[in-house]
Amino acid sequence: MTEVIATNQTILVVGGGISGLTAALEAAETGKQVVLVEKRPFVGGRITQLYKYFPKLCFPTCGLEINQRRAKMNPNLTIITMAEVTEVQGEAGDYSATIKISPRYVNENCTGCGDCSRAVEAEFDNEFNYGLGGMSRRKGAYLPHKMAHPQRYVLDPRIIGTEDADKAKAACKVNAIDLEMQEETLTFRAGAIVWATGWRPYDANKIQPYGYDRFANDITNVAFQRTADPQGPTGGKLLRPSDGKEAKHVAFIQCAGSRDHNHLLHCSRICCMATLKQTHFVQDAWGDDGKSTIYYIDIRAIDRFEDFYTRVKNNPNVSFIKSKVASITENSENGNPVLNGVDVESYNRDGNGGYDRYATEYDLVVLAVGMEPSVDKGTFPVDISINEEGFIEPAPENGGVFAAGCASDALDVNRAVQQATGAALRAIQVVNRVAGTEGQ
Repeated sequence: MTEVIATNQTILVVGGGISGLTAALEAAETGKQVVLVEKRPFVGGRITQLYKYFPKLCFPTCGLEINQRRAKMNPNLTIITMAEVTEVQGEAGDYSATIKISPRYVNENCTGCGDCSRAVEAEFDNEFNYGLGGMSRRKGAYLPHKMAHPQRYVLDPRIIGTEDADKAKAACKVNAIDLEMQEETLTFRAGAIVWATGWRPYDANKIQPYGYDRFANDITNVAFQRTADPQGPTGGKLLRPSDGKEAKHVAFIQCAGSRDHNHLLHCSRICCMATLKQTHFVQDAWGDDGKSTIYYIDIRAIDRFEDFYTRVKNNPNVSFIKSKVASITENSENGNPVLNGVDVESYNRDGNGGYDRYATEYDLVVLAVGMEPSVDKGTFPVDISINEEGFIEPAPENGGVFAAGCASDALDVNRAVQQATGAALRAIQVVNRVAGTEGQ
């Protein structure tokens, strides 16, 4: 059974992505007791699935490794993975939180050797690689990713009760496989809560004119990052999902579902910069044979990102077309996606007195889907102020619950980390007031 020793001086952090991990570490390193709850089998969140940060094009693994080392070394921090908060009661300075812990079926004896995975035959689509389907499979016993923390394997619940589960147990030399693990419910106290449940990519299936559910060579920007990553499903090669052919001519569609009354009302802020970054992936893979075309409403590259945008704009292998793509169809003979629409800057360009319509084929189309909060508005286990986009508002009625990172707004990594540090400070102030009151 999982045990947590917590008091009203404890800070609960919900979500173990870069924001939650930052808030937890900042609070723990001031001497506060912190419990971090993460629903996935590992901490690190979506940055573990990124390939290079903009604008410096550096690797997320560096900062991830530093934070994981900080977490391992800090005795004030307790991390519980595969867990979700189901209920919160109380008020600032005196909360009671209930969490549900799903079974991992692998205990702390695990050395990360991988014997269980080699013994198991069942395979499933790898959710870590964002729906790339046939390009990305994992075993029923798996390590979520190479740098996963904790470095412990997981048994997919779909193999429990099958021969594969028995094979995994028999293969383990350190008695780490526990097929009798059950779901647990745990309740403990906390003085303040940092809500850092992060974001999820907008569901591209909802954008019907773009045919994401019909055309294999129509993928999302988050999936494209996984194909560019040498640790990803293609070993860093930009290949088409339909046939494995090289994707040298790539179209990027901006605001796919964002700034749209039928989908997300807000601008997700990161999509333009993410696409500008991803044009480098095409160039790095194919040199001057790699061509990128960006279909955009406007490019939002603010502050320090303007220089990065200028460099991409001056690249002769990158084209910009100001247009909201009307639809995507497919050339059935070669599987090429075909973009259809109107170039809004083309009026009378050729003296024709009208706009240029296009129907242009590409090897691959990348939809720059926006970010939305991971937790739906109606499923929060605590009363909290939420705006129409689903982000948590900074409001007095939230009491001792503070949003961090992308639970509060659409943010890039840098701004999410800064915002999470502020949330940690506010949580620390709450528990310090409690301690001061009790000491009187």
